[in-house]
Amino acid sequence: MTLSKQFIISALLALSLAACAQNKKADKSNSSSSSIDKIELSEDEWKEKLTAEQFYVLRKEGTERAFTGKYWNNKETGTYVCAACQLPLFTSNTKYRSGSGWPSFYEPINDTNVGEENDTSLGMTRTEVHCARCGGHLGHVFPDGPEPTGLRYCINSVSLDFVKED
Repeated sequence: MTLSKQFIISALLALSLAACAQNKKADKSNSSSSSIDKIELSEDEWKEKLTAEQFYVLRKEGTERAFTGKYWNNKETGTYVCAACQLPLFTSNTKYRSGSGWPSFYEPINDTNVGEENDTSLGMTRTEVHCARCGGHLGHVFPDGPEPTGLRYCINSVSLDFVKED
C-alpha cells in the first residue's frame, strides 16, 4: 500500500473516531420519554435547586465513585425517585446486589419515566438512562443483569431520593 493510501485510510479512521466522540445528545432515537410533562430550568436554576454533587451528576453527566453513594447497599422497601424532580423511577422490588458499588435495578418502575439514549463517550457505546421529566442523568443500563430482564440499570445514588414504604 502506498504512503498516500495509508494516509487517506488513517485520516478516514480518525474522522470516524472523531464523529463517534461528538456530542451524544444528538442521538435521541432510543428515548422513551415522550409522554411525560417536561421540566426545563436554566443552568443557574438547576444550580440553585441541587447540591454541587447532584448538579455534577444530574446535569453534567458525572459519575459518583463506586461504594460511596447512600443507596448502593440500601435494603429498605420503597420507591426511588429522581432527586431533581421527584418522578418515581425504580422500586426496591427490582433492586439487587450487583457488586458494582452503585444501586442496581433490573427494570424501571414503568416504560415511561426512565428515558434512554446512546452514549458514545469514552470511546465505547453504552446506553445512558435519564429522568424522562427533567432530563437528569441517572446512570447507564447494561445487558448483564439477572432474570427476568437480563438488564442492569446502574444508577448514581446522588441522582435518587428514596421514599420509604410505610
